[in-house]
Amino acid sequence: VQLQASGGGLAQAEGSLRLSCAASGRSASGYTTGWFRQAPGKEREFVAAISWSGGATTYKDSVKGRFTISRDNAKNTVYLQMNSLKPEDTAVYYCTARIGGPTASSALYPHWGQGTQVTVSS
Repeated sequence: VQLQASGGGLAQAEGSLRLSCAASGRSASGYTTGWFRQAPGKEREFVAAISWSGGATTYKDSVKGRFTISRDNAKNTVYLQMNSLKPEDTAVYYCTARIGGPTASSALYPHWGQGTQVTVSS
């Protein structure tokens, strides 16, 4: 499966952005999809993940209540709605995919898209 992330950009603190992750390929269905991010000088960290059915989601504690992950399987697309953005949300955001349920472990996601930059100004 190939993953294409988009929707990053510049936002002000307390603003919003919506990221999209479009999957393509013959086996583009049936995957749990996750979002990770990496800020300059920091390790990559888990943000959120959603099962193929959409019935199971998991979030990093610091984004709960601000970020919402969702999916439209008819479009093979997963979304990350980011509200109440903070400067510390600034990072390159990556979408990932795996067979199996949502997990925060990056090592369990074999498929990665290119990143999309999110910059939040104070």
